[in-house]
Amino acid sequence: MENCLFCKIASGEIQSKKAYESKNILAFHDITPQAPFHVLIIPKTHISSMNQIGDLDPEILKEILQSIPKIADENGIAEKGYRVVNNCGNFGGQTVNHIHFHLLGGRHMKWPPG
Repeated sequence: MENCLFCKIASGEIQSKKAYESKNILAFHDITPQAPFHVLIIPKTHISSMNQIGDLDPEILKEILQSIPKIADENGIAEKGYRVVNNCGNFGGQTVNHIHFHLLGGRHMKWPPG
């Protein structure tokens, strides 16, 4: 999608601090972190939100989910714990219309989140 911020990051048109990358997915550090460790995990294929998850290749979704504990372990947050968040739609707090998962850690997470 030509005006999608995350598509531009995935293509390398906009620079990011990468935490993990494969052929299908990219994890990069959030520019406004909400925890000591905060990365966004995205498919390189454009999917607007969780509402369109059926349009995403199941193997890519599987790869995203399998990358999360790997990234957490490589960054020292797996043992104490971490949070994975997906915001969907305006009321859900989604600000970029490209499906993404927040991986947050490095501090105790409070509940309810907001």
